[in-house]
Amino acid sequence: MNVRRLIPTAALASATVLGLTALTACSSSAADDKDGKLDVVASFYPLQYLAEQIGGDHVSVTNLTEPGQEPHDLDVSAKQRGQLEESDVALYLKGLQPAVDDAIDQSGIENKVDATSLTDMEKHGNEVGGHAAEHDEEGHDDHGHDHSHEGADPHIWLDPVKYAEVAEGVGKALEKADPDHAKTYEKNTAALVKKLGGLDKAFKNGLKDTDSKVFITTHAAFGYLAERYGLTEEAISGLDPEGEPSAKRVKDLQKMAKADGVTTVFYETLVSDRTAKTLAKDTGLKTDVLDPIEGITDKSRGTDYIQVMESNLKALQKALGAK
Repeated sequence: MNVRRLIPTAALASATVLGLTALTACSSSAADDKDGKLDVVASFYPLQYLAEQIGGDHVSVTNLTEPGQEPHDLDVSAKQRGQLEESDVALYLKGLQPAVDDAIDQSGIENKVDATSLTDMEKHGNEVGGHAAEHDEEGHDDHGHDHSHEGADPHIWLDPVKYAEVAEGVGKALEKADPDHAKTYEKNTAALVKKLGGLDKAFKNGLKDTDSKVFITTHAAFGYLAERYGLTEEAISGLDPEGEPSAKRVKDLQKMAKADGVTTVFYETLVSDRTAKTLAKDTGLKTDVLDPIEGITDKSRGTDYIQVMESNLKALQKALGAK
């Protein structure tokens, strides 16, 4: 039985008008909620920071990862999927948060900006930098790196130069999505890139003359930074922050620390420090924080990316014996 035939034509017309009115009201309400701003969803803090710095007063930014939450473990809720669907621009880093990758792939959002497409990516192992290069020459290429995106190290934001390249790409994406404010986005991008250039210079000058070039971390987050500034990162675990090291890896690190004059084992605020402190105790080393800046919390040594990176520089200078 076709129920629709029993509804009078006039009633159908009224219902259609009411429906259209409701849709119009909803659309107006959404625009009002954003105050006419470009609605940007960022997958985690480093991309939120770029959007806010470049977008300024013209954007409304939502971060899918809560402060203090480990980004790699994020599960995208139904509410967050809705936020993605309704956003004007989505910023994410493919490979870092699989749940975000899936949600964005399934969304109908037009402007999807993958940070990995905005700079060169490399594969990194537990050991990155000078030692890794020496091992490659000896034929141990399991610690090496290449420029393939598949399985690449996602921590590009910890290299100010690569982060500046991503910033430029995000700026162009905002200009495309909101051409009315393109000049402002272009100006803000240039200002941020200049600020990141200053940070790069500070790291170069601050780490060029040190007693040691080797530092130990809980997981391999600082490979790009190590390569940029002529250091070697030795990670207790690999790219997985929750990974447990083998007994052989711990023994190798203890030998390496003594041979290379390592003074400090670095841990991070969002991951357990148990392994780092155990290794430090067994080896007679100090511990300190080297923050991968995946989120800003009350424990962060600074209120934004630049401040925390400056704190990281001071920590490295102290640990490496900067002159």
